[in-house]
Amino acid sequence: MPLIALEKVSKEYKSDHVSFAALHEVSLTIAQGDFVAIMGPSGSGKSTLMNIIGLLDRPTKGLYTLDGREVSKLTDAVQARVRNENIGFVFQTFNLLPRVSVFENAMLPLVYSRKQVGNRKKRAKEVLGQVALSHRTNYLPNQLSGGEQQRLAIARALVNHPTTLLADEPTGNLDSKTGQEILRLFKALHIGGATILLVTHDANVASYAGRIIHLKDGQIVSEQDRSLSVAIPHRKVSL
Repeated sequence: MPLIALEKVSKEYKSDHVSFAALHEVSLTIAQGDFVAIMGPSGSGKSTLMNIIGLLDRPTKGLYTLDGREVSKLTDAVQARVRNENIGFVFQTFNLLPRVSVFENAMLPLVYSRKQVGNRKKRAKEVLGQVALSHRTNYLPNQLSGGEQQRLAIARALVNHPTTLLADEPTGNLDSKTGQEILRLFKALHIGGATILLVTHDANVASYAGRIIHLKDGQIVSEQDRSLSVAIPHRKVSL
């Protein structure tokens, strides 16, 4: 059973009797341990797809199954819990709390979980060590470099042992050298067993993934399995 499965998922936005299809009958599966890059130009539907997979938005049509559970059957409260405990988010703009320490930023998702305080502190220390920030625990985010801020955002995303790590243009605000460091960290996390879905418009960033899915006008137009080094024409899945 795939970790993530979408079958003919569509998303429409309506305003003043005008509708816009951000996604149109997208079907894909992602297995546990995959490293997948979603590519496409601006307006292709990349972020909409990421938001649906991350339970930040609901599809207008179609079936989304996450770890064996049909998402449409989950209440908002259950979706919020699943999002907190099973999905880690990394954004282009870091989204760190500016007035609390590196340690407190890393521990934040655990505050909303059911873990005991002692376990929260231990886990926060573990993930900060994993991203080489143990020496910065008492710093504030604005005292960190851009690369360190993104590493802190990754630590925060990992702290709840998520089944899936979602990264939306994670190197977009970084210089090329720092961006490569972050991508090498993602690669190391993948080798360690993490499932990673990365949205990017940059072919160099996508080259770190094992699969590359190309979107255009809200549809998947091709998929490349880099282990085979071939492009696979996309075929729609029939329900």
